[in-house]
Amino acid sequence: MLKAVLEIKDKLMSRTFPLERIRNIGIIAHIDAGKTTATEMILYHAGRTYKIGSVDAGTAVMDWMEQERERGITISSAATTCQWREHCINIIDTPGHVDFTAEVERSLRVLDGGVVIFDGVAGVEAQSEAVWRQADKYGVARICFINKMDRTGADFHHTVTMIKERLQARALPVQVPVGSGQLFRGIIDLVENRVIPFPIDSDPASSEVGETSLAKHHQALIEEVAELDEETMLLYLDGQDISVSQLKAAIRRLTISNRIVPVLCGSALRDRGIQLLLDAVVDYLPSPLDVLPASATNPETGEEILCLASDDEPFSALAFKTVSDPFMGRLVYLRVYSGSVRAGVRVLNPTRDKKERLGKLYIMHADRREEVDETETGSIVASLGLKTTSTGDTLCEPARPVLFETIRFAEPVLSMAVEPKTKVDQAKLDDSLAKLAMEDPTFRIYHDKETGQTLISGMGELHLEVLMERMFREYGVRVNAGKPQVAYKETITIAVESEGKFVRQSGGKGQYGHVWLRIEPGKRGSGFEFRDQIRSGAIPKEFVSSIEAGAKTALQSGGLAGCPVMDVKVTVYDGSFHEVDSSELAFRAAAFMAVRDGIDKAKPIILEPIMIVEITTPNQFLGDVIGDLNSRRAHIEGIDSRADFSAVRCLVPLAEIFGFAGDLRSLSQGRASHTMRFHSYEELPQNLAGLIGTRIGRGR
Repeated sequence: MLKAVLEIKDKLMSRTFPLERIRNIGIIAHIDAGKTTATEMILYHAGRTYKIGSVDAGTAVMDWMEQERERGITISSAATTCQWREHCINIIDTPGHVDFTAEVERSLRVLDGGVVIFDGVAGVEAQSEAVWRQADKYGVARICFINKMDRTGADFHHTVTMIKERLQARALPVQVPVGSGQLFRGIIDLVENRVIPFPIDSDPASSEVGETSLAKHHQALIEEVAELDEETMLLYLDGQDISVSQLKAAIRRLTISNRIVPVLCGSALRDRGIQLLLDAVVDYLPSPLDVLPASATNPETGEEILCLASDDEPFSALAFKTVSDPFMGRLVYLRVYSGSVRAGVRVLNPTRDKKERLGKLYIMHADRREEVDETETGSIVASLGLKTTSTGDTLCEPARPVLFETIRFAEPVLSMAVEPKTKVDQAKLDDSLAKLAMEDPTFRIYHDKETGQTLISGMGELHLEVLMERMFREYGVRVNAGKPQVAYKETITIAVESEGKFVRQSGGKGQYGHVWLRIEPGKRGSGFEFRDQIRSGAIPKEFVSSIEAGAKTALQSGGLAGCPVMDVKVTVYDGSFHEVDSSELAFRAAAFMAVRDGIDKAKPIILEPIMIVEITTPNQFLGDVIGDLNSRRAHIEGIDSRADFSAVRCLVPLAEIFGFAGDLRSLSQGRASHTMRFHSYEELPQNLAGLIGTRIGRGR
């Protein structure tokens, strides 16, 4: 008994940080809002780095790729760990450009909290809205940091209003700036009831300005918190003074439950408000104990299993990122949801139904690594030696198999043909493409058997450009690229039933597969859904997976215009088999034939990718910009006017947006800017569908 107690005590003492003192957070925002600069300042103040990196100078620690430093943008999410007020903060700095949205998606999937950074001048921008919706999807608790308050035109209150209106969030300012632009002289901390003037401020009036506003704002904060939090309401109604610790606890409860979003302010570049931001991360964002236990299923029974955040639970983790390191090999990033595991242990990958041995374990700091012997609940680590584990796979103890929901990514919208420049490049092309596709779930490769071309697909022109640069820099492969092509899709509009029968007899053992499929249109964006409704043993269960595989292959190989078919439900409900001649190959072929025949009868239509575009332009050029958008089949959703500028939000087909950046510069004398992200697939107008079908069809 005493031995068991001592073992438990040793285990508890071995944990460096208690679970309640761990924060797993992401830094997310629109491009150029200041995410990486803020992260650099956080690492400096936390003592993780001793020199502040600069994005403009190409010395930012978190932007470690050559292309990131050259372009001044984040391309790949980078993980790091730091300490603040005796808490361990695991940070993932994510890209802001829409083409790299997959990095944000997989990061948010495994994080407990997020810091959303807004440009104090631009407010809520297009990609800010996109990442906010991604965080909503995963229920990630957030705090907001309104950055660049020292820039001319910065408006804290207008940005808060935009957060409320455009993001439908209950934004709760816990800080208010003293002035803005060149007059940004301090921060009013409404929770601690104090004014923080900046050290370089020589204006003695700054504190007076803050003190004048302090009492009013502090009381307003207490009243708003009391409206939402029952404990605070009781104290308020009893006329009791609400202490700072009680107010912070109430804000923390409301933040973790996603009922409010605390709003802070500052300037990352000028190092204003960063330490207060770190305090807010510790005070308001959740630990692994504060969020709901990770939900998984038993892969054998389908029963739900909750993986409790405890080192005493069986080990379970989700692989959320895979990197091919040219020196070390394959690194797989893991978020540990329960239990602990040591390097070298054999674990189960229930996604692939395979056992793997964990190699060395590392705590990551951008591209640098610190080896550890063991990883615990709540950790974010990288592992070597996992040969079959990919993004979205689950790892767990073999004795308790659990399966987490995988990570779903947006479909690529842009394609181009690539060909090697030399025979030497030809030998290395397929290998380099496979490694890049393994890392990036939104990068797809397709070999067209009829034309012999290799087609690559991604989320945009910049995405594909960066990947081709990586092919040369990391793998030494030089390619010629064709003109980007829109990734059209097809779908069906009516439900049909279709028969597929594959029979081959050549003297010996033959092939026999026979299926009846019901093929129906699904909801837009639902993808592929397969159902098994076989009754009375018409087809043995061992052939059902082959039927599903055949149906998938048929949909991917294209409909009438040769485009992949999406948003389809396929149900196998009848068929027949031969006791000797039936095989997996035969049923796969039968399903392929049935789906191809069914698509022809189901009135297929062509879908085109639609982008949501936001243009910021001086008012004097607004008319010309609107005229250009109308010529591109744009649907204007709204125009927000602010001072001398207007922000135009519209939906534009991707096929019409090529060359828009250059035209916009010409129309606005280089003063307008735009952002773009994928919105949805919509039906191509009939007058264009025939032209597209003729141009890209494969003549089935």
